[in-house]
Amino acid sequence: MKPFVRNLLAVITGIAIMWLIAFLIITALVRGVIRSFEQEPSLPGNSVLVVDLSAFHMDEQTTDIPAADLLGGMVGAETVGLWDACDAIVTAAYDPAVRCLYLKPDGGDASPAAMEELRAAVQLFHQSGKPVVSYLQNPSNGSLYLGTAADKVFMTSSYGGNSGVVGISLQMLYLKDLLDRLGVKVQLIRHGKYKSAGEMFVRSSSSPENLEQNREVAVSLWGSLAEGITASRGISAERLDSLVNGMGLVLPEVFLRSGLVDELADKNQVTDYLCRMTQVDSPSSLSLIALSDYIRYKPLADKRQGWKIAVLFINGDIVDDASAGTLSGDMYADLAEAIRLDDSVKAVVLRVNSPGGSVLASDKIRAAIDLLGESKVVIASYGDYAASGGYWISSGCREIYTDAMTLTGSIGVFSMIPDFSKTAKDLVHVGVESVGSHRHSDVMSLMRPLDKEETEAMQGQVEAIYDRFVALVAGGRDLSSEYVDSIGQGRVWTGSKARELGLADQVGTLQDALFRAAVLSGGPEDYMSWQVVQYPARADMTEMLLSMFRQQPQRPTVLLENTPFAGLSEAFDALTLKAPFKVWARMPYAIEVK
Repeated sequence: MKPFVRNLLAVITGIAIMWLIAFLIITALVRGVIRSFEQEPSLPGNSVLVVDLSAFHMDEQTTDIPAADLLGGMVGAETVGLWDACDAIVTAAYDPAVRCLYLKPDGGDASPAAMEELRAAVQLFHQSGKPVVSYLQNPSNGSLYLGTAADKVFMTSSYGGNSGVVGISLQMLYLKDLLDRLGVKVQLIRHGKYKSAGEMFVRSSSSPENLEQNREVAVSLWGSLAEGITASRGISAERLDSLVNGMGLVLPEVFLRSGLVDELADKNQVTDYLCRMTQVDSPSSLSLIALSDYIRYKPLADKRQGWKIAVLFINGDIVDDASAGTLSGDMYADLAEAIRLDDSVKAVVLRVNSPGGSVLASDKIRAAIDLLGESKVVIASYGDYAASGGYWISSGCREIYTDAMTLTGSIGVFSMIPDFSKTAKDLVHVGVESVGSHRHSDVMSLMRPLDKEETEAMQGQVEAIYDRFVALVAGGRDLSSEYVDSIGQGRVWTGSKARELGLADQVGTLQDALFRAAVLSGGPEDYMSWQVVQYPARADMTEMLLSMFRQQPQRPTVLLENTPFAGLSEAFDALTLKAPFKVWARMPYAIEVK
């Protein structure tokens, strides 16, 4: 009887879920039809574009915003794409209806590299002569960096209680002691003394090489932030470092005295200032338009029908099987081929935001991008990450633009094979015995350590793949293999350092890369004359609904939000190694920038 009841409940639950999906899809379609008959909205001539980073989640591409409105709390905060956000800010500079830009940079989840892109867009808006105002309430490293791009910087006089601006730290997890208690032994096979992706499983603390590279990354990231802050506010880097080292940037009065902000004010005072900037009589007459709403509207940009540039977003882990994630080798090879065959596309920007992944999938994408580059101008643009497999796929592009705070390089490969035999015997008291036709038939059982011959075979495979990686980079960047090997070895660099080493051509944003692609392909230099087409297309309503009922891949750095153990979930998922003995081109699993 019990099995019958369980099966009945399962059927009822399945039917209920299907009805829910059907209802949401039908509702979405009806809403879409209604929208198609709506008149295009118009903005008052004194509008203020509000960029409030706490109001949305930021990713590389926008999720269908009307769907987020429809589903409300079911999907959480809406997702705004970084490109759409920057494009909207620059478009607003050309829009006579937008008189002012209002930044509220606190509380969002934008990465350092994303802040860099946003700041560049704000500076382009500023060049139009329109005022930019920012309001800091709980300033952090990133929000101070973005907020100080404004002409007028306000800060609340109320102490928010946060840690303030304290500099950059990189957090790493090491699991060897925990795994020892569980009886798990990880056999790490790698090339590259800095290739630390598997180090967390075999050490209790950082190796000297890993400590060295991460210290340099932290210093370089802070240097990029400090350069923007000090240039905008006219204070010295030494003065800023002194304030940070002395825990001085936690009280509003210190921000004011140090010249990092112009005025302490409450919300009403800031609103009154915006009224003066837009020449309206009262706050009730002030027209504030949220960034996400302006992206939806964007009257000038959406009518552009000029020089067509494709942006191919490579966002997330690189995987073999499309069902395992959204960045499969075959899927992106097909997208690249579709772009190659589209004669209306004049140039391509490969936007990479990936820490790497499968070597096989990376090689497929690289081959497709190389073929695409034979017929069209292909420029690479790097976001948060373009490391290991992310660098593998893009190092052959005609030119590479990287954010200063991108994490890139990590030219190295590794393989991990866990041995659970001690766990089975001593922890769960299970005996395991294997019988095979050949000497190494049970090599993938994960229930015994590798023998000498197996270890040598795996090391040989890793070495061969590393040599191919080095050769691809050397050929794509016109460098010697010896030099690439010397700066490779799995080492992670910031984008600014990668530019110095020859791994990238320019420090610049996605918009800079688009400008360069337009010029190299013979197109116009006028920003408003480009027609930018995104691949893959933005997620529509149906895709959003389906994604609610299937597991989505995690972002590289955010797993258990706001905890010291943000990397544990992904680390243990990696340890299971759904495909044992696979060789990976990926940067470390649990590095979180704070």
